Amino acid sequence: MSEPSVRELKRHGIASRAKVHWDLGPAQLIEHAIRRGEGRLTSDGAFVAVTTPHTGRSPNDKFVVREPATEKDIWWGTVNVPLDYDHYSRLKADVLEHLSGQDLFVRDVWAGADPRYRIAIRSISPNAWHTLFVNNMFIEPLARELDRFDPGFLILHAPEFEADPARHGSRSSTAIVLSFADRVVLIAGTRYAGEMKKSIFTVMNYVLPKRGVMSMHCSANIGRHGDVALFFGLSGTGKTTLSADPNRSLIGDDEHGWSDAGVFNFEGGNYAKAIHLTAKSEPLIYSASRRFGAILENVVVDEAGEPDFHDGSVTENTRSSYPIDFINVAVPGGMAGHPSHIVFLTADAFGVLPPIAKLTHDQAMYHFLSGYTAKVAGTERGVTEPKVTFSACFGAPFLPLEPAVYARMLGDKLKAHDAQCWLVNTGWTGGPYGVGHRMLLADTRAMVDAMLGGRLDHVETRQDPVFGLHVPVHVPAVPDEVLDPRRTWPDPAAWDEQAAKLAAMFRDNFRKFEAGVTESVRSAGPR
Repeated sequence: MSEPSVRELKRHGIASRAKVHWDLGPAQLIEHAIRRGEGRLTSDGAFVAVTTPHTGRSPNDKFVVREPATEKDIWWGTVNVPLDYDHYSRLKADVLEHLSGQDLFVRDVWAGADPRYRIAIRSISPNAWHTLFVNNMFIEPLARELDRFDPGFLILHAPEFEADPARHGSRSSTAIVLSFADRVVLIAGTRYAGEMKKSIFTVMNYVLPKRGVMSMHCSANIGRHGDVALFFGLSGTGKTTLSADPNRSLIGDDEHGWSDAGVFNFEGGNYAKAIHLTAKSEPLIYSASRRFGAILENVVVDEAGEPDFHDGSVTENTRSSYPIDFINVAVPGGMAGHPSHIVFLTADAFGVLPPIAKLTHDQAMYHFLSGYTAKVAGTERGVTEPKVTFSACFGAPFLPLEPAVYARMLGDKLKAHDAQCWLVNTGWTGGPYGVGHRMLLADTRAMVDAMLGGRLDHVETRQDPVFGLHVPVHVPAVPDEVLDPRRTWPDPAAWDEQAAKLAAMFRDNFRKFEAGVTESVRSAGPR
């Protein structure tokens, strides 16, 4: 390690007593990871890592430091749980001491494709494969940019360090702590790589709205004629799958900003769910996942190095991380214009919502604030089957500011650019979870293709009697009965009962937003 690098680490409070590897490329990181026993390679050269016992995010172990400079901004509550500065200081000091005694891997990256709004991120980790994950998921600076790189936020990654609730104020031995004033993300006691990615997304959700940019939990792609589409949704609802379209170019699969110039990706890679991944169902993701440089997280591999994407014995939340340019239709530079289509994805566990519906702008605001879906098994610790949830802005776990901040920005964007909004249900039909079945991916793709191709702009619609949604009566290549979920149930009266139950849940959830929206938005929900 060069003398300037020593000074850089000391600047962050790390007096390294071991080797430090700075800004290594993927091949070097994989070589170190194999040598250190952090994982193995598949027959195709992808790196396989196991993160047990944490195979999903730990939202109950996430904290935001209560600091005078930012305290009034934060949406305090179950999402942003406060940690006092004294506990944070002790935890940070102990983590720095822990890291100082180990070989370290440092990676400098950008978060944000638009140079006007990007944030400089420095990750410091004792693990080579986690550093490869950072390399995959964020944007690599140019060589000349690295020479003068000044980190805006620091990730202190200590997956083997166990927090002490009595000393550090944590709830368990795991702690994910964000300090916006100190500009530090501290991750301790979990090997799950998604914590690194989502912590920086939370940072972007704090910084960018203050600069007039709407931050969004969505994927984005663009058609041959420059038409941009956004797909909002929680993990497991289809953001990555539906945006990875061979006939459209991928801007990004999970996190984006919407500025006065258009849409831009926060990331330089994709983090796709890999359970039941096949070459037929998701050819672009499958191909990208079976390459040297890709990471397969918690995927079971046989003795010959062949991955079994159908084996969920470790977790249903198996993942694939790879650079976005592994998708051969990715947009160079990760930037595009303003969206013409906005899709809200929900995995409806009740099985009563239609598979596709047009939304008025008032309905779009209602459903954006509601953020209804079902958390899919494995995406969080303890979730073993779909769990009904309302997640504001389709990303409440990552919102440091009040949901109304993001909703107001969406309303302003819709007025300015008149995007067509849609609700797409990728969840259950023919009955609720345990009785019915998931929507067929082929049917969902056909509906989305028709929508993006303009073939649903002027079709006949029916108004759903409970939810008030405008549902196409016919979509090419999709059986008509699929479009009316009530017709897919063996007992229509049972659908009526379930629909009324879900409608009541919508109304109860929305009461907390009613004071901050117009009467037309309040009236846009279920009847």
